[in-house]
Amino acid sequence: MRYVTITTWEVLDGADFDLTMERVRAKRLPALKQLGAERIQVLRTSDRTIAAISEWPDRTTRDTAAEFVERVRKEVRTEDHSRMTGEMKGEVVAEA
Repeated sequence: MRYVTITTWEVLDGADFDLTMERVRAKRLPALKQLGAERIQVLRTSDRTIAAISEWPDRTTRDTAAEFVERVRKEVRTEDHSRMTGEMKGEVVAEA
């Protein structure tokens, strides 16, 4: 069963939002794909916040990638000048 993670992020005051998003597109998204994510979407939710939705083929694939994902999150905090503000995750149980 497919598995989804949704994380919310805030770009820190003074950081360039567009530059942050450039780094996300160039470095973070390809890294998640290499770990097995099938699809990643990033939504701008306000002037300084985003939500990232990652779809995985199953929970096992996501759990296997979890250690590396956590390292990437730490890099994001220091390199991209943003901080994670929330996370939700779970199996897809219905869709249209």
